[in-house]
Amino acid sequence: MYHVERPVFSEGYIDSELLHRKKRTSKSLQRRIAEHLRCSSEKAKSVVFGFLPILTWLPSYPLKQYLFGDIVSGISTGVMQLPQGLAYAMLAAVPPVFGLYSSFYPVLLYTFFGTSKHISIGTFAVISLMIGGVAVREAPDSMFAVNGTNASQVVDFEARDARRVEVVVALTTLVGIIQLVLGLLRFGFLAIYLTEPLVRGFTTAAAVHVSVSQIKYLLGVHTARFNGPLSVVYSLDAVFRNIASTNVVTLIIGLVCTVFLYIIKDLNERFKKKLPIPIPGEIIVVIVSTGISYGMVMSENYGVEVVGKIPTGLLPPKIPDFSVFPNLFPDAFAISVVGFSIAISLAKTFALKHGYSVDGNQELIALGLCNFMSSFFHTFVVTASMSRSLVQESTGGHTEIAGLLASILVLLVVVAIGFVFQPLPTTVLAAIIMVNLLGMFKQLKDIPALWRTSKIELAIWLVSFFASVLLGLDYGLVVAMGFAILTVIYRTQCPKNALLGQIPDTGLYFDVDEYEEAEECSGIKIFQSNTSIYFANSDLYVSALKAKTGIDPAKLLAGRKSQIKYAKRDNGERKAVNHCSSVKKNAVMNENHTESDSEDDFFLQRLTPIHTIILDFTPVNFIDSVGVIKEFATVDVKVVLAGCSSNGNLLDVAVINYIYTFLYN
Repeated sequence: MYHVERPVFSEGYIDSELLHRKKRTSKSLQRRIAEHLRCSSEKAKSVVFGFLPILTWLPSYPLKQYLFGDIVSGISTGVMQLPQGLAYAMLAAVPPVFGLYSSFYPVLLYTFFGTSKHISIGTFAVISLMIGGVAVREAPDSMFAVNGTNASQVVDFEARDARRVEVVVALTTLVGIIQLVLGLLRFGFLAIYLTEPLVRGFTTAAAVHVSVSQIKYLLGVHTARFNGPLSVVYSLDAVFRNIASTNVVTLIIGLVCTVFLYIIKDLNERFKKKLPIPIPGEIIVVIVSTGISYGMVMSENYGVEVVGKIPTGLLPPKIPDFSVFPNLFPDAFAISVVGFSIAISLAKTFALKHGYSVDGNQELIALGLCNFMSSFFHTFVVTASMSRSLVQESTGGHTEIAGLLASILVLLVVVAIGFVFQPLPTTVLAAIIMVNLLGMFKQLKDIPALWRTSKIELAIWLVSFFASVLLGLDYGLVVAMGFAILTVIYRTQCPKNALLGQIPDTGLYFDVDEYEEAEECSGIKIFQSNTSIYFANSDLYVSALKAKTGIDPAKLLAGRKSQIKYAKRDNGERKAVNHCSSVKKNAVMNENHTESDSEDDFFLQRLTPIHTIILDFTPVNFIDSVGVIKEFATVDVKVVLAGCSSNGNLLDVAVINYIYTFLYN
């Protein structure tokens, strides 16, 4: 029980008597720019520490507490990063060694510029697939047909791969520039426009694309790589057309590796609390299959496709081909946004779990620098990997030192023993990719969950999924974002409208159509619409108000005019019969005029028993001028606003109770 007793304040009284605004001295634009550009030691220190977050935590790094966990985590993540780097390079349509380069340079740079302590930067399936689509489009097999013959039969693969590397490196440079510029312009909020249902539907569709693209490697058949709308359908059609040429040995190796990796993944998930570190199933599969392939000479004896030449050491830096930038910009922007949204969502998840914060703008800058600077060393676009990030966090990683150690492990392999993986069957890499996609396919469970919670979010998920599967990831993302924006408009166009009634002996008001206890007061209507009111939905708001209250001023005025017309006609007939003096006639005319005015009120009262409408603006954030009050004033219906937000102050919702009681009494 509670009791509140105070006067009901008006906006005028609040502004003039109750509250007094603080005096503020407005600064000129020139002065504000000067203050912003003014340099001081504290400001310089803040800028440097913000740009290089490593300076904030490395000097106070607790060796005894964190070092062992970071070492174990770094080795575990690095061991996982090696096979994934090789595998995801296939998705990016470049030779496998470039996946190793992409697992070293960007990870090293993120240690200095990143703000997340637990995400693992490097190759990722979705981004790699988007990159591969661009590479195949810009450097298709048909461009490298030898002597103009059928490109599907005779292709200069060395020249093709070299060109695709140039395209991918240029794309990476452009992605880095876009992310860096967006970060410097403080566009870290950009990821909010990719809602969670949109991202999850999109990544599930990407998992479908990736899985379909790996079927040919599992079967050992040779087909062209398709890109664009219906590429999934074309890829499946090509595989089934060539399924008779399946390499049985390749298929057996792929299936055995897939089953083994699935079992290891399931064991790691079931016994993650008991295992000190996850079982490194991927590196085990890579080492064992490489040894068997080398010993049995599978490439020559059984026709098993292998990774092939892996150069030892690092390549010298090279300036990207800037001439292809105009063709790549739309793809680069899409990849920039998707890559950042994946990284920041993972970073925020781990930050919330471990009690620290991440800076979205600095994360954009960090990713931009990682991609831009690394592109000069022949890498492709990177972002955070969900599977590796979970391993890095679960194995005891505390800081970015774990990622640094993982990159050093990759460096040792590239410099010293990269050639060892040359006999590795590509079907093993396909098995690694497909098993790692299981987590994304589990997102299909979102469908029944969203059906129960939000039909609109379910629609966004489904549109994102099917558009991305059928139209390709680039067009699918555009369609999904457009549909998500349309749902925002739909929410304002189709809000829930209700007439509120009072629960007896309380100050509570609920929808009279939903609750039996809610009672309306005679002559008063309380209308609520859970949306803001602006030019796009103002007509719908007024229409809903008229429909719910049963008051249409235009129809009331038309009805009143019609009845007055008939009344005047009856009066005219009576005057024609009456033969009175001119003085008497004038008196009758004045009397009729008075009667006409009283008739207006009489007919109006009969047509509209409602004398007051209360608009509950509690859910309304802003309102345009829609003429509601003026329109209803023409039929003598008062319109009262309650629960308004005005000048940043929310009027007490209890005002509606006062208005209701006052009008009733």
